Amino acid sequence: MAERKPFLLRLDRDVHAALERWAAEELRSVNGQIEYLVRRALVEAGRLKGPRAVRRERPEDETR
Repeated sequence: MAERKPFLLRLDRDVHAALERWAAEELRSVNGQIEYLVRRALVEAGRLKGPRAVRRERPEDETR
């Protein structure tokens, strides 16, 4: 597993609450959801390259 760099992130309460709900819906931790969103934004902006740049997304639940 790749080494991770810990850092403090301060968020507005409403932003954090929205992230908690979103993460729960996708069965991720808040930290995992933030990393997923940042990684996706970096890939879409062309700022992250390499084997870990594209990660397989979870399949959408077709019953929604």
